Amino acid sequence: MPAINGAQAMFQQLVMEGVTDIFSLPGAQIMSAFDVLHDMQDQINLIHTRHEQATTYMADGYAKVSGKPGVAMVVPGPGALNATAGLGTAYASSSPVLLISGQIPSTLLGKDTGQLHEVSEQLDVFKPITKWNHRISDVSEVSSSVHEAFKQMTTGKPGPVELEISPDILTQSGTVDLIEKELYPNPKATREQIKAAVNLIASAEAPTIVAGGGSVSSGASDQVRQLAELLQIPVMTSPQAKGIIPENSHLATGVNSAVGPANAVLPDTDLLIAIGTRLSLRGISPDDMPPILQIDVEQGQIGKQYPVELGIVGDASETLISLISALSVDESKLAGRRERAERLKKQFADEVIKLASPQVSVIDKISNALPDDAIVVQGMTNIGYWSSAALPMDRTRNYVTSSYFGTLGYAFPTALGCQTAFPERKVVALCGDGGFMYSPQELSTAMRYGLNTVAVVFNNGAFGASRWDQQHQFNGRYIGTDLFNPDFVAMAKSFGAEGIKTDADNIDQGLAEALTLDKPTLLEVEIPNMMPPFQIVE
Repeated sequence: MPAINGAQAMFQQLVMEGVTDIFSLPGAQIMSAFDVLHDMQDQINLIHTRHEQATTYMADGYAKVSGKPGVAMVVPGPGALNATAGLGTAYASSSPVLLISGQIPSTLLGKDTGQLHEVSEQLDVFKPITKWNHRISDVSEVSSSVHEAFKQMTTGKPGPVELEISPDILTQSGTVDLIEKELYPNPKATREQIKAAVNLIASAEAPTIVAGGGSVSSGASDQVRQLAELLQIPVMTSPQAKGIIPENSHLATGVNSAVGPANAVLPDTDLLIAIGTRLSLRGISPDDMPPILQIDVEQGQIGKQYPVELGIVGDASETLISLISALSVDESKLAGRRERAERLKKQFADEVIKLASPQVSVIDKISNALPDDAIVVQGMTNIGYWSSAALPMDRTRNYVTSSYFGTLGYAFPTALGCQTAFPERKVVALCGDGGFMYSPQELSTAMRYGLNTVAVVFNNGAFGASRWDQQHQFNGRYIGTDLFNPDFVAMAKSFGAEGIKTDADNIDQGLAEALTLDKPTLLEVEIPNMMPPFQIVE
């Protein structure tokens, strides 16, 4: 192969891995990479963001809805540090995101000479929020490093990775062997494990499934639904797996988040079938847990939160296919199980309405306005919090959350990443007024690339959850929680986007109108401050 430089090798290998989009903005140490992108625009679509934080948020949204790794690129130092919020979010939600970070010249690494954007030992910054990271030291290892990054992202439990490359390596020429894309098989359950699982299920009277993001990344939606229907048992999910069983099903018991059905479901569960989940159940001690059959692709997740009766390391989809084929059903149990599932589903739905009737009313209006294939990004705002419990979904990858990282400013740029993956679909970001103001500049990105996302901005004039906390935990001693907001409609229009203003009672009409517009739209919704699900006051 003729000699090519490091930047050419990097992008050509990205193309080999199936990359078609990248989220980035230019800067000194990566300008040679941008120059190569100029000649590869027919192969890689550049989404030029207005802030480095948005690059990894968009890459995360892209990955979550498409199932393909999202790729971001930034300069070192301030650029890389700005990108950590999105990369940390990807780590929390096991999302395959590759961050390519520039570096200072390789000859100056570790010398702390005060180079532009220099951060001593930048690799260490990313270690807690990546599965793997690596500094490329020679043009000859560019393609193999990119290839390894994709292997790390997509094997076992998915997650983000980071590659660092100095400007001199980007311009250095050499002979580079590109590597064909590979598919990496996950571990498989043994016959003995399947037999043991069958015996556990056969002996249980009231099993329950809890499914997490690992069941989504393995493509196990059909298998989870088949297992639940075969046994007529309730299914709880994490927010990451919301919709893995259509939520209008009598078997869809609810989502375990800040509020969830686990406290009601677990006491009469005699076997918990945990599929691709870290089992982060709020307020549930090991003493409150029934016997657990845990299926996960990563050995380190087995028994990590709670002791297990049986742990199976294997791909969720393949394991469930084997399990379902080996099961024989005691039909005498089915009627009672169906009644139990229906009762538990209604119990949780009634509890949510009791706790948050105003929020449920707003969410119902949102749901009624959404098309069937709409993608919703849950921001850190009251309606967003409650939407995990109250907004029905009938399939996975249509509801996007930041998992436990809970980052303000996440919803809108992440939604733009979702929109990049599926430009023909409707994407709605549920934003708070505080959170939206972390990234209003990305309206510019939306306009530039025709990303016709609807940002629903709930305006209560406050960091609402914190203000609620001050009201109920700190005797109304308010400080730092009230907001001075712009005219959101005028701000949207200043970018060339559309702006609409409405209130909670009429949000369905406002959202329906916004979804008909062929341009990015901000829907401002005036709303009072309401109780968050994690600060329930009886």
